[in-house]
Amino acid sequence: MTDLRDIKSPGQDQAEHLKSDFGLVSNGLTNLKTVYWNLPTEALYEEIIFRGEASVSQGGALLAESGKHTARAAKDKYMVRESTTEDHIWWGEHNRPVSPEKFDELFNRMQAYLQGRDVFVQDCFAGADPEYKMPVRIITEFAWHSLFARNMFIPPENNDVYSKHIPEFTVICAPDFKAFGPIDGTDSSTFIILNFEKRMVLIGDTAYAGEIKKSIFTVMNYLLPLKGVMTMHCSANQGEDGDSALFFGLSGTGKTTLSTDPSRGLIGDDEHGWSDDGVFNFENGSYAKVIRLSPEAEPQIYSAAHSFGTILENVIYDPVTRQIDLDDDTITENTRGSYPLSHIAGSIPEKRGGHPKNIILLTADARGVMPPIARLNPEQTIYHFISGYTSKLGGTEVGLGDEPEITFSACFGAPFMVHPPIFYADLLARKIKHYGASSWLINTGWVGGAYGVGKRISIKHTRALLNAALSGELLKVKYSKDPIFGFEVPETCPGVPDSVLKPAEAWPNQDEYWDKYRQLASRYIDNFKKFAKDSPKEVLEAGPKV
Repeated sequence: MTDLRDIKSPGQDQAEHLKSDFGLVSNGLTNLKTVYWNLPTEALYEEIIFRGEASVSQGGALLAESGKHTARAAKDKYMVRESTTEDHIWWGEHNRPVSPEKFDELFNRMQAYLQGRDVFVQDCFAGADPEYKMPVRIITEFAWHSLFARNMFIPPENNDVYSKHIPEFTVICAPDFKAFGPIDGTDSSTFIILNFEKRMVLIGDTAYAGEIKKSIFTVMNYLLPLKGVMTMHCSANQGEDGDSALFFGLSGTGKTTLSTDPSRGLIGDDEHGWSDDGVFNFENGSYAKVIRLSPEAEPQIYSAAHSFGTILENVIYDPVTRQIDLDDDTITENTRGSYPLSHIAGSIPEKRGGHPKNIILLTADARGVMPPIARLNPEQTIYHFISGYTSKLGGTEVGLGDEPEITFSACFGAPFMVHPPIFYADLLARKIKHYGASSWLINTGWVGGAYGVGKRISIKHTRALLNAALSGELLKVKYSKDPIFGFEVPETCPGVPDSVLKPAEAWPNQDEYWDKYRQLASRYIDNFKKFAKDSPKEVLEAGPKV
């Protein structure tokens, strides 16, 4: 943090105009310097530039760098193990336990660290459905993180709501504060720790903004399913006839690109709930990958990346002309853009939609063997949902290289799931059965060979397949049964060459294709063994046969 000493900052006179009556003393923070309460975007721009935290690009977007962490520090995420929640949590690789005593010690040192320093507060909400809307407070050391929170979460409607805001969960993010492993019980100086009993998240030694949004998503993934709401790592949009569609998938599989469609209204691009009233977004904004964005293929996102109010994270630019280079991955492949959904023309202001008519499971198959689209029955949908097969792409997690890494991420978002996967799968199965949604598996990965040999499937073809599925046209064509996975593959699709629908024919060696396909099926089977004892028989039988 910049040491401002006695210099007056641009927003100092307005720092308490939107202050909540529920002050930071209630969050355990005292003896702070200046607390900047709920500054609007324009005031935050002034503070960010004044503090040297970012630069302004041509078009008005802010350019910020996250430092040593350019992705989520998945191995540094912990949960406090305490009696009120421990029986519900899926303990293991993604939810690692830490004791309440260690949390308290770390928080005490963070409290001491923040004394005498400026902090920024955004009081906002997670969840667009009034019945499930959760008030949250984001306290940050950096001004640009406060703008990020303002972009990503739902702001109060008026000044009166600000003054009466009482958070149900609070995030404190101090990137310049480091943990000390021998004392704090962490594996490194970086930490993301959730405490459900104290309704608090602590983030330290990482400025990667995605940790803020994903921590709240993790909180929602714990609380809402206990109320019967299906929480989902997915994007959602809606057609003119009110037909909603969900797009499940990990980062890099195309959730944002495919759901941001000029012909359909965008409900949201990453985190949603499915209640008895329909689908609702958890957020106010988008946190999209922007590496190699194309104005032709992704015109709306490309425009948002050049707009005032957007934060471009780790994007390269020319310091003289201020032109950005979205093709440059010098800092990271995982360049990001944070912007309010209002930047996307046609986005739905209410951030809510009806019950989904179509469910899309997205995978980026780096082996180049999966068909570009397949129709799933309900049992196959749950099998593939629990499996969560894809390829991690381009440094979306710390330690991930440039080449795709084959992975199975339960529920297409295992790092953010708190309950066991079968808990979410059961909720989804009941929703599908009750509301009768059609399900599709779409491969946005490689064709004609594996990564390095084949090529990434054309967005043009993927959109044509998707549009045919959403419109119902794809339900009218002839299908063939896949001999290994058992799902149905269309033989034709308007606007798509028949050869694209048959990935085997694009490989120079047919025997090699089928060998690789069987290998992938074996990986599916091996992965699913850890879920077998909790899964219904019909779901187990919906898997591939080698």
